Amino acid sequence: MLDDSLTRYIWRNTKAQQGWVLLIVALSMIPYYLSFNLPKTIVNGPIQGAGFETETATQTVLRIAMPWSGGEELVLFPGMDLNRLQSLMALSAVFLLLVIVNGLFKFYINTYKGRLGEFLLQRLRFTLVDYVLRFPPHTFKRLKGAEVASMVKDEVEPLGGFAGDAFVSPALLGGQALTALVFIFVQSIPLGLITASLVAVQVFIIPRMRRRLLVLGRERQLTARQLAGRIGEIVEGIGTIHAYDTSNYERHDVMGRLDRIFTIRFDIYRWKFLVKFINNFLSSLTPFLFYSVGGYLALTGRLDIGQLVAVIGAYRDLPGPLKELIDWDQNRQDVEVKYQQVVSQFAVDGMLTPDIQAPIADPPAPLGQPIAAVNLGLTDDSGGAMLERVNLALQPGDEMAVVGATGSGGDVLAEIFARQTWPTSGKVSVGPDNLLTLPESATGRAISYAATDGYFFAGSLLDNLLYGLKNVSRPDAAACLPDDPDAAWIDYAALGVEGRAGLMARALEVLTCVQLVGDIEDLGLRSTISPQHHPALAANLLRIRSELRRVLQDRDLAGLVVPFEPGSYNPEATLLENLLFGHANRAEFMPDALARNADFLGFLQKHGLHDALSAMGVEIARNVISLFADLPPDHPFFRQLTYLQADDLPAYQLLLAKFDHPEKKMVQEDHAMMIRLAFAYVEPRDRFGLLDRAMMQRIVDVRQVLHAEMPPEPRAAIELYDPASYMASATLMDNMLFGRISRKYRDGAAQIRQILSELLEREALLDQIRLVGLGYDVGNGGKRLTQAQRQKLALARALIRPSEVFVFNRPLSLLDGRSQERIVQNILESLRKRARRPAVLWVLSNPGLARHFEKVALFHAGTLVETGTAEELSEKNGIFREMVAA
Repeated sequence: MLDDSLTRYIWRNTKAQQGWVLLIVALSMIPYYLSFNLPKTIVNGPIQGAGFETETATQTVLRIAMPWSGGEELVLFPGMDLNRLQSLMALSAVFLLLVIVNGLFKFYINTYKGRLGEFLLQRLRFTLVDYVLRFPPHTFKRLKGAEVASMVKDEVEPLGGFAGDAFVSPALLGGQALTALVFIFVQSIPLGLITASLVAVQVFIIPRMRRRLLVLGRERQLTARQLAGRIGEIVEGIGTIHAYDTSNYERHDVMGRLDRIFTIRFDIYRWKFLVKFINNFLSSLTPFLFYSVGGYLALTGRLDIGQLVAVIGAYRDLPGPLKELIDWDQNRQDVEVKYQQVVSQFAVDGMLTPDIQAPIADPPAPLGQPIAAVNLGLTDDSGGAMLERVNLALQPGDEMAVVGATGSGGDVLAEIFARQTWPTSGKVSVGPDNLLTLPESATGRAISYAATDGYFFAGSLLDNLLYGLKNVSRPDAAACLPDDPDAAWIDYAALGVEGRAGLMARALEVLTCVQLVGDIEDLGLRSTISPQHHPALAANLLRIRSELRRVLQDRDLAGLVVPFEPGSYNPEATLLENLLFGHANRAEFMPDALARNADFLGFLQKHGLHDALSAMGVEIARNVISLFADLPPDHPFFRQLTYLQADDLPAYQLLLAKFDHPEKKMVQEDHAMMIRLAFAYVEPRDRFGLLDRAMMQRIVDVRQVLHAEMPPEPRAAIELYDPASYMASATLMDNMLFGRISRKYRDGAAQIRQILSELLEREALLDQIRLVGLGYDVGNGGKRLTQAQRQKLALARALIRPSEVFVFNRPLSLLDGRSQERIVQNILESLRKRARRPAVLWVLSNPGLARHFEKVALFHAGTLVETGTAEELSEKNGIFREMVAA
């Protein structure tokens, strides 16, 4: 839990550790003081000869005794009688020992401080994330994810560093400074007064001058946080920026913010170094006074040389702790301000109490009660009514369709039933309880929710599908099932499945229900695997490769796939694929990189292909520009140009002008741009007539030389096409085809897909392909999936859960009507077959689908107009009938 004061927060969470390290600090002052006094003994004794007036004189050194009763002493160590040289060596050795001991104390204290700071930083960050998880839903309307992340990651970083210094540094540094000052007073009161006066001036002036730095630091932190939030908005809204041509506006806005930050930071530098100049001057003034005043006292006999040396040595150690103590106070004020700013951002009204999200040991009891809206109302931030006095009950096992235009109130009702939004009046009751007072362990498992814009986390498709099941913490399960990391969080018994195999069967069932299995198979076929990690699958796909050739021959479709053959040119593959005759697995062998690779271009020059490919690129650019230059950038034709985009046309137009005038000097980059086009050329696709048989054979001949002359390192980056080998860098589909689909067949891709599906199913390999597809990385926010796929996955993620209530809020709005109807029927049939039939509240995008539900609730302008069956509402000449007709 956060505290109003950073110092109190640190002490409350680390008081035991702080007490221990403060004890160590106190003990460290003993050898620290001794290290000041010992130089005086060395200088006055062995060096100047006090006590060693004769050559045979000795003195007892290192004698340790303590007072005892009766005025006697208890001798702990009698010491050693040493002559002048021996005393010098012995005392010097003790001085070295004290240096080592002091260093070890500092090492331990600093290490402990670091560990303490990291511990508190870890705790503070966890607390802030815990607060975010307990924020009420309306809070996220004004929060920017980038700003919150910046606060948790960056702004609290200095707070962790200060946690170790909060009590230790003033104790250690203050103790060291006080020890040195006391020692100076013991040696000479005048020098002690001089030192104390200058220290007082530093302590009084410097902190006050640094207050300006605090103000600037706050401004810097605020502007930096706002910049992070703005950049986050740019990333999230990049599509809108491109659509409305506002990229230059965004650049101007960001530049203005950066200018403001620059001004603040420059002011900080100027003020900081002014403070440093004054501080250094005051620190340097003291030695001047020591040398002048102390020298005078030594010359007049009021101070011996040993004392003067000891005083100067003590002062040498005084400015460091004193400066660090002033810096500590500056840092304390700075981090206190940062802490207050963070606390103010995380102190929100209506935060969920910890017990709402408390983990539980046993599965929660089922709700077993109707969910009812009682005088439910909701207003938006402007005060407009989104929902007014709605009374509606969803009984266990009910199937209710909610119909109404977008914004009519039904979608808001679904959000409230799923606790995504909190009502401003009325309540949602679950039997005698208020839905909002129930723990999330009960409602979060009993109610499943899917909406139009479901969010997906970075990771695999399977991770996101199973995400809603990971709510039971069972550390012992992970130890029992090391091959199943999900077992620690998924309650298989509650799900009604046995082990990982049962879970995968359930996953396949719901994916089939939402018509996503075909997409999963396609994702799997477009994915890659390591044959070392999946040897059986790789071997089976090689067998499919051979079987595919036989099936195509039997069906008189032998020309449907043009295979890769070592001595032939594959006209359906790109020119670069034919030249390398392999699949590159490193970025430097991709077309753009190879077109600029000096060694590779030198090889092409050596074997007479450089100029030929550059000339081919010129003709490709000329043809493309003549065909597409007048088309708008979003024209569908540009989607067919995998090697050239609409934005590239102006650059190639300028480049063509250079090639059309031989007197203009060409640079290698010009040729590289043209060679890049040639690398991607496919004659049957592009049809510019630039590849004849002679050129194809020439490329095959150069290929042989390339493989013979290629050094071992780049050769390892290319997997050569081998009919008997599996290619780890190629997709599953490419490995089975081992060639390219001929464009002579109108629906060749569809035919191949159908034949491969038959072969995979016959060989019982479809489940393995689907598992590969489930491992597909969906990207940040699931953006590597299409919008339709994301909606289907959101439905599947909800449907796989063993919940009592399913709330679907226009989850299929992007699908066509026929697909919507099939999926709605599939889901309802699937839920009806469950042992305990769940309740369903479905806000429909297509009102005509209401006929599949037992009950229908009609909303209009934020109010519940009427309820009944689809037939009853259709018989009335009202809103529902108009909506269905539309």
